[in-house]
Amino acid sequence: MVYNNAMAETNVMTKEQFVELLKNLKAPENLSFDFLYECYSDSISGAKDLKEVNGAIASMPINSVQLILYLVNEHSFYLMMHPEKKEADLIADEKYEGLIISVSLDKYFTNEHLAFNNGRFASRFLPEISTISLYLNFIQGMLSRYKRGDPKETLVVDIIAKAFSMSECMVDLLTSGFETEAFSTWRTLHENECILAVIVKYGQPVIDRYIKHLTYALAFRNGLGSKEKTDQVFVEIKDEMHKLDLKSKDMKRFIEYGWLTGAKDYATTEGFKFNFRDGVERMAGLTNYSKVYEMSSEIAHSSPLLIYSRKNYFYLISILNLYESFFRLEKIFSSIYLSTVPEAEQKQYVSMRQLYFGELLAVYDFEKKRFSELAASTKSDNQSPLPSEGEGNDD
Repeated sequence: MVYNNAMAETNVMTKEQFVELLKNLKAPENLSFDFLYECYSDSISGAKDLKEVNGAIASMPINSVQLILYLVNEHSFYLMMHPEKKEADLIADEKYEGLIISVSLDKYFTNEHLAFNNGRFASRFLPEISTISLYLNFIQGMLSRYKRGDPKETLVVDIIAKAFSMSECMVDLLTSGFETEAFSTWRTLHENECILAVIVKYGQPVIDRYIKHLTYALAFRNGLGSKEKTDQVFVEIKDEMHKLDLKSKDMKRFIEYGWLTGAKDYATTEGFKFNFRDGVERMAGLTNYSKVYEMSSEIAHSSPLLIYSRKNYFYLISILNLYESFFRLEKIFSSIYLSTVPEAEQKQYVSMRQLYFGELLAVYDFEKKRFSELAASTKSDNQSPLPSEGEGNDD
């Protein structure tokens, strides 16, 4: 694409536009908008001077909103850090204005335009990222309408909301070049979706047990605020463990996974144990992910896989598992959402789903093909994600 230098010129906002923007951005009303506008105007002039002496930024247009956010936050934070100082005295000091402008411009150009690129494979503009980001934003907007934070009534919604929040976190990590960190985050996302799957599958008996074990966990962490209450809960825990023929050494596992006894067939499930892989994951019907979960756990615990990993391998395995988890979570969400909202909102969601879900599936199939090709070309027989001898991790 041909870049016209004229595009790099920034139109300075009027005072009215500036004030309206600050109001829309929810800037603290106690700040001097007049001072901030002066900083903004002078920053634009300063940026032009910087461009004349620095070729690396000469053709970069100024994003006024981003620059203004730096200015507002620098000024606001300085006042919070120095409560003994009055804003009226600070804004009368030309050196202070120069400091705010200088720091804001440094951070703007460095963080927004000259940030270190660690060999990332994706940007937020790629369809594999932008489509799922759009979908996640839409769903989280829908979830914001639901009551939250009361486990007895909102447990399923709370778990779904957390799962989609972690999905968004994975997207952010992938676009920032942190592939292994995204993969280790998938481990927690997978645990979350397995818990949700069990709760949805078995319903109220499991929900009741899960909520009870939340109390057990609080008691274990001394979070109930009363020794008498804590002692009472521990008596209950020990009594239930005795019924299950569990020993004292099993207490932590029972607190974390004992809620699975709410599932009517837990005791007859082959290979069942009070842990994640043989308990929650097995009851969720997702044991086919045990191998990839194990690998993700190694990454989370900073094994050699984390230090000497192939970035492209972990980018693809992260995005594939993100998509697969998302498909399962979206199925649960849509079932709940479509059964609890008016017909007009149902049609809106169905319309959005028809427009973008097919694209998500197409992207997933394409990334799966890329991963298969990468695995097939791996030199080692076991298709290790580790680099071969003498090979770096920047391929």
